[in-house]
Amino acid sequence: MELNFEMPDLTGKITIVTGANSGIGLETARTFAANGATVIMACRNPEKVQAAATDIKSAVPNANLELIALDLADLKSVRRFATDFSNKYNQLDILANNAGVMALPDFHQTVDGFEMQFGTNHLGHFALTGLLLPLIKTTAGARVVNVSSMAHGFGRFDADNLNAEKGYRKMGAYGLAKLANLLFTYELQRQFAANKIDAVAVASHPGWTATNLQRYSGSFKFGNKFFAQTPAMGALPTIRAAVAPDVSGGDYYGPKNWGGWRGPAVKVESNEASHNEADARSLWQASEKLTEVKFTWET
Repeated sequence: MELNFEMPDLTGKITIVTGANSGIGLETARTFAANGATVIMACRNPEKVQAAATDIKSAVPNANLELIALDLADLKSVRRFATDFSNKYNQLDILANNAGVMALPDFHQTVDGFEMQFGTNHLGHFALTGLLLPLIKTTAGARVVNVSSMAHGFGRFDADNLNAEKGYRKMGAYGLAKLANLLFTYELQRQFAANKIDAVAVASHPGWTATNLQRYSGSFKFGNKFFAQTPAMGALPTIRAAVAPDVSGGDYYGPKNWGGWRGPAVKVESNEASHNEADARSLWQASEKLTEVKFTWET
């Protein structure tokens, strides 16, 4: 890995990584564990996450891991996870909202009736963050890291089409979900600042990284052999956003080279649409209504 930032000792830190069973989630969890953090691997498939934990333990024998089931496409599962975590831990230093699905060829819905990509990539993480907010607010210097994508540029925010009400296009839906990740990040940071919460919201993207995420996209799978970087490299922007001492709220990190496709993690810029505050507020209101999770700021 091309580590171009200071990796601190994470001993005593409590971290959650969603989708920690493969790809950049697995590499993020591995790095957190290798540097002393307690890592909660929040995943849907128990067999896959157990295999991933065994893989981490083979490289980091003293890794402090806990596996808690989480299906972001089922709000009951999200609520169960938040309850289970909050009953056991009294702090949350890093919430890495990493899990996602990409470019599903056909229209699918979550358990709660949301378009699958928007429901999993955005609404599930929105609800998870809101339910864990009491611990985030009381953990000094907590960080929420939302993993977006260069594909946010494909997204078009339309409050009347969040769940593909006007028709489904696989990359359009994915782009919207990744745009929503950024709109949520920036609005969350504004709320942290307005309410004087000692926490930061930041975002990252992995560039072009070869992961299971691309299994439904033939062109991306084909291009992996020529252009993609490894999951270990693709995880660096998320890791930097989560732990580097020079990070500020509202930052966005991605690969440095090839127009953001590859390379060491650096601060980058997202598109103009991701900074539209009116859209961010509209998305927030819609997300609270759809998930029935309301963020409360009183401490």
